Amino acid sequence: MRVPYEYAVIQAVPRIERGELINVGVILYCQRLDFLEARTELNEERLLMIDPGADVEAIRAALMSWGATCGGAGAAGDISLGERFRWLVAPRSTVLRAGPVHMGLAADPGAELGRLVTLLVRPPEARTPRAPQPR
Repeated sequence: MRVPYEYAVIQAVPRIERGELINVGVILYCQRLDFLEARTELNEERLLMIDPGADVEAIRAALMSWGATCGGAGAAGDISLGERFRWLVAPRSTVLRAGPVHMGLAADPGAELGRLVTLLVRPPEARTPRAPQPR
């Protein structure tokens, strides 16, 4: 049986004033199955192309805090999973932020989270080279 879930892409915006970003993770919440998890993958090369001076270690540490918050670390332990999700996806002007919240249906939220990370965070695999066009 498929159940509804909500998700948002986690984005790194190393220089807020430029508005350039890369997708660095996905947070997924499924109320019906009491599931909340964030999976992140920071591609340092892509990040440093946007901002060669980006503090990669600070961004990695901040990404780890998203997962810790999902798991109830610190003050998050006193609030429900839904409240944690809403807190994490609330609009903010920081180096890490969540994009718009989307909805879907899945039988296994963990597997769906993996699929979304592959689809939305990992760079596309190399495409088959095009045949030369006649001149």
